[in-house]
Amino acid sequence: MSFPLLRLCVLAFAAAGLAACASSRSIDDTFSDFSASSELRGILFSDRNHDYGDVDITIHEGRLMLTGSMATEDGREKLIENAWRADGVTQVIDEIIVGEGTGFSQGFEDSRIDQVLRARLIGAEDVTSGRYKIAVSKGVVYLIGDARTQAELDTALGIASSISGVEKVVNHVVVKPPLAPAQPRR
Repeated sequence: MSFPLLRLCVLAFAAAGLAACASSRSIDDTFSDFSASSELRGILFSDRNHDYGDVDITIHEGRLMLTGSMATEDGREKLIENAWRADGVTQVIDEIIVGEGTGFSQGFEDSRIDQVLRARLIGAEDVTSGRYKIAVSKGVVYLIGDARTQAELDTALGIASSISGVEKVVNHVVVKPPLAPAQPRR
């Protein structure tokens, strides 16, 4: 293995570990999602029959959310078929729109919405921002992840819907309270 490739692998593993710490997820879950995402990107890259350039891949604990657009229904179906081929994918959430891709100005606006939402979630007292993953496509915010409580989820959804330019918010977050610490045996 060459030194630059080794360095890249070490950095990727370190980033996965930091992401796990920031989101209260295990390193195994984070690495599994990273691996599945990388594998799917490779599968899509090797498929020369369809253009996946306007597709976003977001994965959280094996739940794969596909957002963006495909030019044809055939392309959307092939995307979903390919999504199931990646190891570690336990669910495919299809939010793909069949139609024109995102234009430059809309892409810029989607990026702005994404950055504003990330900053607001980080700044929110009652939200653990690392538990949420975000995708924005054509003014629609898609959230996936796991909230500690329904109140936390409601806060995150409210923050997302309050951002100017957001057309709607699509929720794929599950409420999953943290595990209670193990009690000592008596």
